[in-house]
Amino acid sequence: MKLQFKHLYIGITLAFSIFLCSAAKAQEASRTEPQEPNGAVFDPLKYTLGPDDAVEINVMRHPEFSGVYPINQEGKLQYKFVGDIDVSGMTKQQLEQRIREALSTYVNAPQVDVTITNYRSKVFYMLGEVGAPGKYYMRAEAITIREALCEAGLPTTAAAMRKCRLITPSVKGRPRVRKVDVYSILYGGNLKKNINLHPGDVLYVPSTVMAKIIRVINPIASTVGIAAAGPSSAAEGRTAVDTLRTRPAP
Repeated sequence: MKLQFKHLYIGITLAFSIFLCSAAKAQEASRTEPQEPNGAVFDPLKYTLGPDDAVEINVMRHPEFSGVYPINQEGKLQYKFVGDIDVSGMTKQQLEQRIREALSTYVNAPQVDVTITNYRSKVFYMLGEVGAPGKYYMRAEAITIREALCEAGLPTTAAAMRKCRLITPSVKGRPRVRKVDVYSILYGGNLKKNINLHPGDVLYVPSTVMAKIIRVINPIASTVGIAAAGPSSAAEGRTAVDTLRTRPAP
């Protein structure tokens, strides 16, 4: 009986040891195996045209059909000899095919090449504690959070990087809000959290509590300092009084 228990104990110990070794190897592999981003790569062949974009059309041996053409707010391109072409949602390859078909009446087997010269139809917004908050134009159907932060000058020292929010607006009044840990993305290398921004999305980087407190205290401390410092002349005294009167309330 004791021998059976001993064999059972040895078997359980070996199984548990094998399990621990397998788990350790899996954890090590997950640490060393490179993670791929979410694939928001600039590809002009997949970019879909829209209002405010511009394209350059080159028709080989026919400069009269070539030129740079803006796309109006209706998503249409005013092309000479053909008229308005609705290009909204087209890729450059689809536009090339559309122009070939339109020019076949005038040119035998036209060779058409389209180049996107201005990307203005797709935007995203960077707000809060970033180097350069504002509106940014996209050169692809999506852009990763890491790329967006790099374009906006990265988070400032006052940023609460683990409490960022990605906001997707909705015409129905129910925007989608997702929490984003940009510290893990930028400085931790966690590309699983490096999700994509799509046209119209807003990435908000809030301030830390300490940064908010300092912004409240600074104007008060400056006002107290001016009032406490004794003027060395009547002119400086009048200047200090005028400063206190004109300074907005915190």
